[in-house]
Order: sequence, then structure tokens, then C-alpha cells
Amino acid sequence: MRGLRKYLTPFAPDQSGAVSVLFELGGIVVVCDAGGCTGNICGFDEPRWSEERSAIFSAGLRDMDAILGRDDKLVEELADVARKIDANFAAIVGTPVPSVIGTDYRALRRMSERRAGLPTITMDTTGMELYDVGASKAYVALFDRFANEGLPIEPGRVRVLGANPLDLDCVPPKEWSLSFEDVVRASAAEKNLVVAPSGLRAAKLLERRFGTPYEVANPLAAQDAAEIAMSYDVRGKRVLVVQQQVAANAMRDVFLSHDATSVTCATWFMMLPELAQSGDVQLHEEDDFEQLVYEGEFDVLVGDPTLWRIVPQFSGVTVDKPQFPVSGKLLPQGATQGTAPFASVSSRRNDAS
Repeated sequence: MRGLRKYLTPFAPDQSGAVSVLFELGGIVVVCDAGGCTGNICGFDEPRWSEERSAIFSAGLRDMDAILGRDDKLVEELADVARKIDANFAAIVGTPVPSVIGTDYRALRRMSERRAGLPTITMDTTGMELYDVGASKAYVALFDRFANEGLPIEPGRVRVLGANPLDLDCVPPKEWSLSFEDVVRASAAEKNLVVAPSGLRAAKLLERRFGTPYEVANPLAAQDAAEIAMSYDVRGKRVLVVQQQVAANAMRDVFLSHDATSVTCATWFMMLPELAQSGDVQLHEEDDFEQLVYEGEFDVLVGDPTLWRIVPQFSGVTVDKPQFPVSGKLLPQGATQGTAPFASVSSRRNDAS
């Protein structure tokens, strides 16, 4: 039945993906909501919040604020925060509230810049899309606004796009983390490495603007796949990998190099045509996954362990590869469930604000 979920909880929404990208950039991030979406982002979808702090605020919209579209109130509060916090920029992130009332983000950006005196970007996230759509919008908004100067290329300088906890299922390695200076100096990169579909639109923007080439690959996923291949004999096996698309592709290449008979990649999230191979599957419903597994004659399933509850009759091997936006489980960097335990994060919930 369409929309019915008996085993899976709601996945991380687009506003969470946008905030995840902005988290470490030193900006003032305003989530345009009544409070619920911001609570979910910080409490459930942002694992760094327990150890780090970022200037993330809820607009605190009340019923009449939303009904009357009181953008002036939001702008005044943002200006007040800007006087107290030394920030690189301001970002306004949408939720179901501004989506329903038809907020004019362009006007909101202009008003905010005049009153707060900070360069401002906006993301028209709606809470109805998944995290990677919001992350993609955030990457594009950042580079489109701040990466405008053509700088000399620095040999060996590689920018990583798509490296956020929701895409990597772990806190990004320091060398992969994006800083505001990295955004401003994007033209100095010799190459951009796209490790998740959410980073591809920004990579294409930078290629058009500065001629910066990009490569689509995920070394962490490839490392995980190599450890899985050593722990589980995939030779002659039919394997199903359920992950974000770039990570799944990286794992496929490794399993095929270890003589797997076939590897099918499936994802609940973005499936970009230019990264897909014949037979790859876009999942929408629990029934889609159930049908794929029982009709696919797979020997090995690699994916988030919450998925196994959907297919209790599967008699092959299941390999746990937690996917954070699916279950809220984090996997230590470069480790599979077979080699190290994963950290548990509170049960997921995503209430519309």
C-alpha cells in the first residue's frame, strides 16, 4: 500500500540535509518554523550537535505569524542575532510552514541583508523532500553566492562535496570537512571529489564557472566494501547493496573485483541517471524492497539493519551497513558492523512544523 510503513520510520527530510551542510561554516542558520523542525534537526538528524555547537535558530513562528506572513518579525530577530554573533553569513532554511504560505525567499533574502548587514542565502526546502535534496540546494546556494573569484589553482588541492553525516553515515573526516574559506576559495581547487549525489549539482556549477574538473567516487564506502569482502565470501554470489548512490556504486566496484556474480544497487534517495547502471532500483515503499529481495534471488544483502525486518523470510546473508538518514544509526568511520559496533542515536521522528 502506497505510503504505508510498518517497519521504517520517516527518513531525514530536506531541511535536515541543508542544515547538515551549513553546520560547520560559521553562519547564522535560521530554520523558518515554529520550533518542531529545529528540534528534530538538532535532536535527531545532526550527530555533531551533542559535541559541537552551531548558531542554529528557530524562527519561532506562531499561528498568526504564519497566517499573516510576517517576514518583518523574522528579519528583525535575525538582525538582533547578527548584532550579537560574529558570523560569516546568514542562511534561511525553509520548512512546511513557508512552503504552505508561499514565502517569497528572494524578498526575504533582500530584507535580511539590508537589516542584518550579512550576506544571506535562502533554501526553499519544504519538509516534503528527503535530506539529499536539501543538502544539494545548500551546496549550490553556497557556491553560487560566495565562490565568485577566479583564483590561481593550487596543485594537489581537492575539494570534497557531499561529505556530511547524512551522506557518509559517520562524522566526516577532518580532511573532508568543508569550511567557509573552502567555499570562498573554491576556484583554487585542482579537482572536486563528489562522494554523494547531493554534491553533484555544485560540482557541475563549479565546472561551468571555473572549469574545475570533478570525479565521482567514495573512498570510505570502497574501504567498507573491501572489509565486507574479506569477512564474507562474495565470490560467485548475487549481491544487493542499499545505500546512497555514489557509495553503492563504489561498493559494487569492489564486490565485482572480488568476483561477485552480480551486484545490484538500490537507494531510497536520489538516483541520478548519469550515475545509474542497468538494473539499479529506486525504492519508494517497503513493498518495493520486499519485492526486490524476494524476486531477485540474492545471496547477500548489504544495507541498514532495520531493512531486514521487512524481509524475515530471506535466507541468505545480511550485512549491516547502517545508513544514518534511514535509522539514525552511525557507523564509525571506515568500519563495518562485522568489525566494530555502531553508535546508536535516539529513535527517529520528523514532525512537520
